[in-house]
Amino acid sequence: MTPYAAYGTNLDPTRMSQRGPHSPLRTTGWLTGWRLTFGGEEHGWDGALVTIAPDPLDQVFVAIYDVPHADEGLLDQWESADSGLYRKTKVRISTMTGEVVAWTYVLDAYEGGLPSASYLGVIADAAEAADAPADYVAALRRRPCRSIGL
Repeated sequence: MTPYAAYGTNLDPTRMSQRGPHSPLRTTGWLTGWRLTFGGEEHGWDGALVTIAPDPLDQVFVAIYDVPHADEGLLDQWESADSGLYRKTKVRISTMTGEVVAWTYVLDAYEGGLPSASYLGVIADAAEAADAPADYVAALRRRPCRSIGL
């Protein structure tokens, strides 16, 4: 089992159980020194895609799942890592019981652009389902998003 840090739609344990059926939730924590952002608007069907970027003053709420090799391949397909849209990187997560080194996905595209309101809502709902702090979820819901028709 390899620890995987989910920060977007995979924060939702129900959604993650469909995408990685043999990958139990281990814990939640914070990816410090990174920020949640969006990019690759030209690759998304409905606006920019979620990613993370280094930022020494910020942090991102994550869920850590124990992912076996078979589920890793399924996640790679789901996250388009097998096509090169996202790449994997290792990160250090701070949890209530200590630090965990885990892999996560980072968009391999330019930062910028706005997500659609529906996509941003799914990410905020996923954070809420993972028991992210209420202020973190509220901040996600207040983020700027793409207007209809753009």
